[in-house]
Amino acid sequence: MIRHLVLFKLNEGVDRDEPRVQAAAKAFFELGDLVPELEFWECAWNITDRPIAYDFAINSAVADADSLKSYIEHPAHQAAAGQWREFATWIIADYPF
Repeated sequence: MIRHLVLFKLNEGVDRDEPRVQAAAKAFFELGDLVPELEFWECAWNITDRPIAYDFAINSAVADADSLKSYIEHPAHQAAAGQWREFATWIIADYPF
């Protein structure tokens, strides 16, 4: 199994209540039901107000490297990630567990 973690940081001046941000979050909330390679999927907004905290997190799991590649290339993932590119930066960690 491979854990896929992503942390998103909204760009300066971007608010999570903006319609485009809410639409992008919705796209990720729905992604778990659209990509068959995902064996585990959760995402949520950060609830703490700390300077080092990121704003949105994805925690997911896939079976293997081929499944991870399929997930990353899936059109629904590409569309959702494309929305976030407009207003956020992120970091990713993929590791076996």
